[in-house]
Amino acid sequence: MLKISKLTDYGTVVLAQLASETDAVMSAADVAAATGIALPTVSKLLKLLARARLVNSTRGASGGYRLSRSPAEISAADVIDALEGPVSITECSGEHSNCDYETVCSVAGSWQRINDAIRHALQDVSLLDLLRANRPLPRFKFAGLPISIENKT
Repeated sequence: MLKISKLTDYGTVVLAQLASETDAVMSAADVAAATGIALPTVSKLLKLLARARLVNSTRGASGGYRLSRSPAEISAADVIDALEGPVSITECSGEHSNCDYETVCSVAGSWQRINDAIRHALQDVSLLDLLRANRPLPRFKFAGLPISIENKT
C-alpha cells in the first residue's frame, strides 16, 4: 500500500495552520495549541520544513514561523520531499537505484512511468487545494431547485 507517514500527514496540518495565519508569525507552541499536535512533534516538523525552505523561521521574543511562499506555490510533492524524501514506489523508480536486476527487468520502465505520473499528480496539488478540500461544499440552485453536489472522495 502506498501511504504517507503520520509525520508527513501532521506536516500538512502544520502547514495548513500557518497558511490560515498568513500575516502572522506563529511560535511552535501556538501551532501545537491550534492543531492539537504535541509540541515536540510540531517543533521537529517546523525544523524539517524550515530546512526544506517551506517555512521561514525568525528568532527572538516575537519570532516564530511563517510560510516561505503562498499556499498556492507549495505542492504536496514539496511536502512529501521535505519530510520523506522523493517519491519512489519501487527501487528502480528513484533517482539512486540500487536494484541488481534493473538491467534485465522487463517491468522497470512501467514502474518508472507510474512513479512519474504519481509525482506529477502530487505536484499539481497545492497546499491551497488541500485547504479547499475541507471547506463545505457550495449550495447551488437550478431553476429555483436545490442541487446536491457530492464529494468524490
